[in-house]
Amino acid sequence: MNLFPFPLANFVRTVLTVSELNSNTKQFLEQNIPLLWVKGEISNLKCYQSGHWYFSLKDSSAQIRCVLFSHKHQYMDWQPKDGMQVEVLALVTLYEPRGDFQLNVETMRRAGLGELFEAFERLKAKLDKAGLFNPAKKKSLPAFPKQIGIITSLDTAALRDVLSTLQRRMPSVPVILYPALVQGKTAAGLIAAAITTANQRAECDVLIICRGGGSIEDLWAFNEEIVAFAIATSTIPVICGVGHETDFTIADFAADVRAPTPTAAAEIASKDHKELSQHLKTLQMRLARAMLHRVENAMQQLDMLSHRLIYPGDRIRQQFIHLQHLQDRLIKTCSHQLEKKQWKLLEFNQRLATASPNIARIEEHQKVLTARLHSACIRHFETLSVKLQHRQAQLSHLNPQSVLERGYSIAYTAQNTIIRDSKQIHGGDRIQVKFAHGMCEADVTKTKNT
Repeated sequence: MNLFPFPLANFVRTVLTVSELNSNTKQFLEQNIPLLWVKGEISNLKCYQSGHWYFSLKDSSAQIRCVLFSHKHQYMDWQPKDGMQVEVLALVTLYEPRGDFQLNVETMRRAGLGELFEAFERLKAKLDKAGLFNPAKKKSLPAFPKQIGIITSLDTAALRDVLSTLQRRMPSVPVILYPALVQGKTAAGLIAAAITTANQRAECDVLIICRGGGSIEDLWAFNEEIVAFAIATSTIPVICGVGHETDFTIADFAADVRAPTPTAAAEIASKDHKELSQHLKTLQMRLARAMLHRVENAMQQLDMLSHRLIYPGDRIRQQFIHLQHLQDRLIKTCSHQLEKKQWKLLEFNQRLATASPNIARIEEHQKVLTARLHSACIRHFETLSVKLQHRQAQLSHLNPQSVLERGYSIAYTAQNTIIRDSKQIHGGDRIQVKFAHGMCEADVTKTKNT
């Protein structure tokens, strides 16, 4: 395999600097080895003030340097330590300044979690194929729920957060608790049973499934198939508020709405009574202004209509006077037009009586004009011919080839620029000289400025 991005035939003849060698090696590693998971033990872990983590990953017979930058580990909810067995998703690369082979880590997990992640992905793909995550099947949440159900453990901080949020935002809405374990081997069955119970009772408009944050093992009850099917088949809309914002479970995908936290789930399920009160006041003011505006418009329209209201007898008299006025204008207009037509007819008769064209004289005049046009055209073309010959003679004098025919030549620099001044060239420069027939190249031995 060729290590460098240039042909092997050139390798022997090419001498690389160390920087070029390291750069080409880094480029080869990053372009030909994809992201991969590597398992090993952490050693020599150093956390710099910049927030970046530098450590080695080793096993019984080898080790490799690793770096995990701060912006890539800021969402990790656990702190790595020396001696920990971990799995890292990393890019194989080379640190050019020192030529150190290293891994640029994208993410890290504790060893053994890989099987859980694989199980999570397999179940997610299976349920997605079965249509449990189809957005078209998601139920919409009620705008104003009459009663809210909560499925969680009674001793969790998440329950307290949800209850305090609901009390603050909408204290008038009753809350029903459906207790269930949210961690442990039996938790998944109890959560599914609580969802079934809530649907059988049908006493709530929306269900909140909540739990605080934790590791993937702690949240695994919400990654069970039985919980996903219970959520998907629920006739009551379900909001899933499990873990922190960065935690995702199968229940999140099966639920009608995913909330990043339990508190956010309570906020999604309820309206803020203060905001509603303010909104109602705003609507009341808008309604009052609209009603007042409409009444004022009606009053103004009534005034206008009453002003336009006229007694029928007066309107008839006004119309009669208007018709008489129009009749007078029509009679005057017709009389005026008739007089104009009569005068026009008289004028045409007079012009026709006096018009007796002399055809013979017109033909003679046409012949004279034709002869004058012919003579003028001949003189014009002669003048143009003389001007054309004059211009051709001028162009012939300005033609560079004519100058060359008289024994002159034109010199060019190596960049094909005409040399007009000896300052353009220097001793040792190569120039081109063009003659009337052909050209040559010459080397400048000496220049003089005169």
